[in-house]
Amino acid sequence: MPDEDPSTTDLLARLARVDTTSLADAGPGLRVLPAEIRPVRPGSRLAGRAVTVDAQSDLVPVLVGLASAGPGDVLVVAGDPERAIAGELFATEALRRGLAGIVVHGLCRDSRTLRQLALPFFATGVSPRACPARAVPSGDVTLTLGGVEVRPGDLVLADDDGVVVGSPAEIAAALDGAEAIQTREEALRAAIEGGESLFDHLNLDEHLAALRDGRDSRLSFS
Repeated sequence: MPDEDPSTTDLLARLARVDTTSLADAGPGLRVLPAEIRPVRPGSRLAGRAVTVDAQSDLVPVLVGLASAGPGDVLVVAGDPERAIAGELFATEALRRGLAGIVVHGLCRDSRTLRQLALPFFATGVSPRACPARAVPSGDVTLTLGGVEVRPGDLVLADDDGVVVGSPAEIAAALDGAEAIQTREEALRAAIEGGESLFDHLNLDEHLAALRDGRDSRLSFS
């Protein structure tokens, strides 16, 4: 990858501190990858730049993509629904190279080892069968994963709730709101844990009255 823009470094540092839920609430236009993509190890989270790979149901494009990736990158792979496109060796190399993680719209394998590695790894499932290694790879390409585009250089945030993607400009536009949402919800959760009622901080009655009257309204927290 080329030298990183300092503004992108700042964006990624801020992105790593928010949850996908806060980001999606603050940026409803951001792209959310298919819900079947799940962390191999629950509790995993990642934030980084997308290096895109169309695997063509083959290991060679993934290897070439991995070889081009470096610190802070997320290898985003259009994989295979029947056979694994990556496993413990690819993930260990990704960890050695300093990648932020791997996201596969398809299957992986060696899940026992993947759960033990410090590298966040997301996939739709597992299979003991591997793809072949014969395809001629293409360069960075725009992927369409379950109807959702991922472009080279997009920023990726992933955690237990899903995977959110946007251009640096789209992420920057949503981050202030995401940080505010996260701070507000953490304070509200602490207040509820301290004995206050959720409904003391929610405009539910006013919202219901407005809806019944046909007036525009929005459910909100104080």
